Amino acid sequence: MSKEKKIKILVVDDDQVHRFMLVSMLKEWGWDSAQADDGTTAVAAVEKHRYDAVLMDVRMVKMDGREAFTRIQAISPALPVIIMTAYSSVDDAVDAMQQGAHDYLTKPLDFERLRLTLMRAVDHHQVASCKQQKDNQEKTLVTRIIGQSPPMVELLDMVSYVAPTEATVLIVGESGTGKELVAAALHDNSERRAEPFIKVNCAALVENLLDSELFGHEKGAFTGAEKRREGKFVQAHGGTLFLDEIGDTSQAMQVKLLRVLQERELQRVGGEETVSVDVRIIAATNRDLEQEVAAGRFREDLYYRLNVVMLTVPPLRDRSTDIGLLVSHFAEKFAGKNRRQLENITDDCLKYLNQYSWPGNVRELENAIERGIILMRGTELTEKSLPLPIQKMSITGSIHAAGEPTSLFEAGKQLVKKTLEETEGNKSEAARRLGITRKTLQNKLNKYNQ
Repeated sequence: MSKEKKIKILVVDDDQVHRFMLVSMLKEWGWDSAQADDGTTAVAAVEKHRYDAVLMDVRMVKMDGREAFTRIQAISPALPVIIMTAYSSVDDAVDAMQQGAHDYLTKPLDFERLRLTLMRAVDHHQVASCKQQKDNQEKTLVTRIIGQSPPMVELLDMVSYVAPTEATVLIVGESGTGKELVAAALHDNSERRAEPFIKVNCAALVENLLDSELFGHEKGAFTGAEKRREGKFVQAHGGTLFLDEIGDTSQAMQVKLLRVLQERELQRVGGEETVSVDVRIIAATNRDLEQEVAAGRFREDLYYRLNVVMLTVPPLRDRSTDIGLLVSHFAEKFAGKNRRQLENITDDCLKYLNQYSWPGNVRELENAIERGIILMRGTELTEKSLPLPIQKMSITGSIHAAGEPTSLFEAGKQLVKKTLEETEGNKSEAARRLGITRKTLQNKLNKYNQ
C-alpha cells in the first residue's frame, strides 16, 4: 500500500486566540493545518493550495463565511467546508448548509464532535476525489457480484468510487443479500488489494471469545491461553478488516472498537503493550443502526465513525430482473461441482423462480438451485426439483388467479395432489419430490382425506 498523504485542514477565523487553539488541537490529532484570518485570505489560499477540508467561522469582518464558502465552492466544488457559528448566527450556518456546506458546529465547540466531523469530511473528500478521477478515466471493477438491474448498477457504481479511498464503509441490507461480496469488492479494488482481507462474524462468537478473536491475547490471559495469539486486527495489518453483523456487538465491545478506529492502536487481552495497526474497516449489518442508537443499544459515536460511507445492498425482490442471471450462474456452478450434465433450464422452472418472493434473498436462491441440480432427473432443471416452498408459492398464486379461496391448508393439499398425479400415485417418489418422508406424506393424505 502506498504511503498516505498527511491530512491538511484550512482554519479560517478572525479570532486569533480561537484560531490558534484550533490549530494546536489539529496538530495534537496528527493533522497539518494552515490559517486564514478572513474570508478573502481563505479564498486565495484555496486557489493556490490543496486542502482536505476547511473549518471556517461564519461571522468575520472583511468577508463573512457565507460569501467565502460560495467562492470556495466555485473553485473546488468537492472540498468540504464546515461552518462554525455562535448560537445567534445558526440561521447563517443553515443557509450555508442548504447551499452545500458539509456541516456546521456551534460554539463553544464540542472537540470530540469536531474531530468526528472532520474525519467524515476528509473521508468524503477522498471519495469525491476518486469519483472525479474515475469520471476522467474508465476503470474495470473487479468483483464477483452478479447483477445488471438499476439498483445493482447504482451499487456497483458507488463501489467503484469508494473502493480506492481509505473511507470506512458501512454496508447495510437484509440477510442473504451479498454484503460480504460487496466488502470483498471494496478490498479487491483498493490499494490494499495485495494485503490481507480478514473477515469476522461478530454475531457468531460470545463476547469474551470475540475480544480475543479481534484483539488477540497474551499467554496465560485466561484458561487455555497457552501462548500469545495475534487477533484479527493485527492479522489484517496493511489490509482490510470486515466486521460482519456489527450490530450484534455488546456495548463493552463497541467501546473497544471505537478506540481502535479512532486511535489505530489496541492492547491484547491480558496485556499492557500498545500495538499500532493500519487497517481499513468495513462493517456490515442487517439491523437498522439508527433505531439501535435511538434505543440505546448501539453507541452513537461508533455509528457515525462507521457510517462515513453507507452502501445499501438491495433485497432480491427489488432486483428481480437479475434472477435469470443468478439462476444461470448458480446452475452452471453446481452442475460442475456435482458432476451433473445440464443442458437446459425449463421456462416453467424460471417462471416458478420469478414468482417466488425470496425472503432469504440471494442466499436462498443459491441453495434452491443447488438442491434442484442435485435432485434433477435427466439434463433439464425443472420446477419439480425445486424446494417445496417455491412450488407452494406458485400453486397458491394459481389458486388466486382462479378466484378460489386460498389458505396454506388448501395450497398444501393442491401441491400433494398435483405431485401424486405426476408420479402416477407413487407415494415414495412423491415424497422425495416434496422433500418429506413417506410417513409424513401419508399423514398429510390422512389429513386431506385422500
